[in-house]
Amino acid sequence: SDGSVRGSKRYGYDGRDFLSFELGSKSFVAADDAAEVTRRLWEDVNEAEGLENYLEHVCPEWLQKYVGYG
Repeated sequence: SDGSVRGSKRYGYDGRDFLSFELGSKSFVAADDAAEVTRRLWEDVNEAEGLENYLEHVCPEWLQKYVGYG
């Protein structure tokens, strides 16, 4: 492994895709017009910064920990 991290976080509502955050582009993608409202709000409050930290640092750390348990 070269230490690089890729990933996304996806949100759903009522069994349907709603919104996703793509780490590579560091952007939110709305699944429809209703999700667009949330996408704009989360971009305004810089929600992406927290998700970047989670996907780049927290998630890989926990993954390595649990893979080590076998």
